[in-house]
Amino acid sequence: MATVELRFSPLPEHVRTARLVAAAVARRAGVDEAVLDEVRLAVGEACSRAVGLHIGHGLETPVRLALIEDEKAFRIEVGDDVPQAVRGPAHGSPGGEGAENDDEGDMGLAVISGLVDDLEVTADAHGGLIAMSWPTAPEPIEP
Repeated sequence: MATVELRFSPLPEHVRTARLVAAAVARRAGVDEAVLDEVRLAVGEACSRAVGLHIGHGLETPVRLALIEDEKAFRIEVGDDVPQAVRGPAHGSPGGEGAENDDEGDMGLAVISGLVDDLEVTADAHGGLIAMSWPTAPEPIEP
């Protein structure tokens, strides 16, 4: 199992780089060409959400992106450092002045769930994690 890890400052301009890296690694892992746009969009939404949460909570720690290549699947994990206790009962920030950002985060999750069949969103004391996976094509057997 091969893994590429990327950590980047929570700045919106770094999301594009994360999308490009994810698409390149997905292609190398054997994800179908027809699905690469979905991978790009889903990673962009997940990373934008993590960046927004970091900015909204005044965090300067990096956003984490793991690209995991397996025999049968390509998995992407996007992690933020906003703990569940701070995040509130919903996936975004608690109500109040962050409520608008919460709506944007929920919209991002809705977009991601429309693009990815295998999606898991979790949060714990250390932060949130969006995990997504796509099937990979088996490598052809050479004669």
